[in-house]
Amino acid sequence: MLAKSVFGLGLGVWLLWGGTLLLSPQDPQDPSSSLVSESTSKPSLSSPSIKFALKFPGSNPESYSIEIGSDGRAVYDSLARSDADSDSSTPFHWDFSIANSNRDRIFDLARDAKFFTGNLDSGRKLAFTGRKTLQFNNGPTPSSATYNYSDNKSIQELTSYFEGIALTLELVRRLDYDLRFQKLALDTELKSMEAQLADRQLSELQAAGPVLQRIAADPGVMKTVRAKAQLLAERGKAAN
Repeated sequence: MLAKSVFGLGLGVWLLWGGTLLLSPQDPQDPSSSLVSESTSKPSLSSPSIKFALKFPGSNPESYSIEIGSDGRAVYDSLARSDADSDSSTPFHWDFSIANSNRDRIFDLARDAKFFTGNLDSGRKLAFTGRKTLQFNNGPTPSSATYNYSDNKSIQELTSYFEGIALTLELVRRLDYDLRFQKLALDTELKSMEAQLADRQLSELQAAGPVLQRIAADPGVMKTVRAKAQLLAERGKAAN
């Protein structure tokens, strides 16, 4: 799994290219294209950068995007319902950083995939698992491709990695909500995090560190839950 790998190629070649970061334009034909929050505090990522976006109306979250800059800084934006009974979705934004080895690897994979030029979709009739877009930002004209499923091994690895980040940060979103509004639900979410971590489904666990530390430090949370959050935060630091 990408998040647990170490790779030899450095980042220097990417920095030579320079350029101005442009976010991908919204699809005027797709009403869900405006769902991902363009949060007011979003930092300007260094260029080049790689962005993964998924739109899956009817799922939760119904859309999200992850963008990673050449310095390892990253941003996550999603639109999701706070609970199963909610009729409306709320935007969520999270800033984090990834490990240098993973940063190098995703840029290597982007190069192997010709920076997402050409057709990435397999063209096979498979179950729809969301409209996915990979985009390489480097200069005024980003290159991107959209797919449901790809036979390209580099694209498969990138997709798995980004989806793992989304799983981690959707847990962060729910933990943040529970800490503010329903602390008794924290234990269930932390157990879910432990189970998904054991199944190697999560990427970049250290991104959850801030909310896990807040849980661990909150005297209004049960001691056993606080201890569980502290342990997960320490595992995230160790894995980075």
